[in-house]
Amino acid sequence: MASIKLEQVLRELADPVIAEHSQRFFKTGKGEYGEGDLFLGVRVPVIRRLVKKHKDVPLQQVKALLKSAYHEERLFALLLLVDKYSRGSAEEKQVIYELYLANTRYINNWDLVDSSAHKIVGAHLLERDREVLYTLCHSANLWERRIAVIATMQFVANSQFDDCMTISECLLDDEEDLIHKAVGWLLREVGKREVSVEKAFLKEHYMNMPRTMLRYAIEKFSEKERKAYLDGRV
Repeated sequence: MASIKLEQVLRELADPVIAEHSQRFFKTGKGEYGEGDLFLGVRVPVIRRLVKKHKDVPLQQVKALLKSAYHEERLFALLLLVDKYSRGSAEEKQVIYELYLANTRYINNWDLVDSSAHKIVGAHLLERDREVLYTLCHSANLWERRIAVIATMQFVANSQFDDCMTISECLLDDEEDLIHKAVGWLLREVGKREVSVEKAFLKEHYMNMPRTMLRYAIEKFSEKERKAYLDGRV
């Protein structure tokens, strides 16, 4: 496995038609959130199958791949890191966690964050101090703020809601729609496990929340409840 050149694995599967679609889907135009990103045109299920095939490549090769100009190669690297983290020793997990946080500039689109942040950062901090998340949620970098939000999914899955609530509150005034969506999504996940916690947050903030955030948060409520929240009548 050590002799495999990871850079060649996906490039042999490149499809320019899929790449063109992906560049539109991930908003790579001037002034858009994915401006300048490059795509090979390889679909996610294919990449996930390749992770299983190449899961034993050395960590240094994965680290190098994470710095690729191509979106799918960065995703490939992140999914390899997720797999290595899940199987690693305590020492290996620490190395992967530190590598992840040292390379956030390459984790620069919503799918890259959403497929990895909770499985590495969230998992690592489940029984540890979480102060780093508050540094990330105040970052000027959109993707670091999203990492802070998505990482808390691991806590929510374990019925630990406090950090999700606090970080959500910190980001209420965020200007980015992708943060509004992420916070709303996590609030909805909280509601699936303990709706009283979500509703307590909404009671305090729903009148001033960004509309997208609110819509995502109340998506699973009854039509009558959703309308009441959206009309300001709760």
